[in-house]
Amino acid sequence: VQLQASGGGLVQAGGSLRLSCTASGRTLSYTKAWFRQAPGKEREFVAQITWNAGSTYYADSVKGRFTISRDNAENTVYLQMSDLKPDDTAVYYCGATRRGTVIYRPASRQYNYWGQGTQVTVSS
Repeated sequence: VQLQASGGGLVQAGGSLRLSCTASGRTLSYTKAWFRQAPGKEREFVAQITWNAGSTYYADSVKGRFTISRDNAENTVYLQMSDLKPDDTAVYYCGATRRGTVIYRPASRQYNYWGQGTQVTVSS
C-alpha cells in the first residue's frame, strides 16, 4: 500500500484548504487518518475515519473546523479544513491501517502505512 498526499499550500488565517490522500492497492477495509507535525513537535492526531465511513473522530483543536471524508471508489481520503489558524501550520500526513477490533486509533504507532506529507502554512 502506498499513500500519496496532496493539497497543501499557503493560506491566510480564516481560509480553507482541502487535502487529499490517494492510495494504491486495495484499502477498502482500512481505517484512515490524518496527522500533522509542526517543527520541533511530535506528530499529532488530527482526524480518523473508519473503513466504511461509519465513524469519524477529531482532535479537540480541529473539531467544528475540519471534516474528514473518504471515497472508496476513488481510494481517496479527504480533509476539508476551514477557518484555518496559524497554529494549524504543519506537515500533514495521511495514515492507513487494516481495520480491527480497536475502532478509535489516535496514535501514530497504530498506523502501518504513511504518505509523504504535504505542507500547510497559515499566515496571520
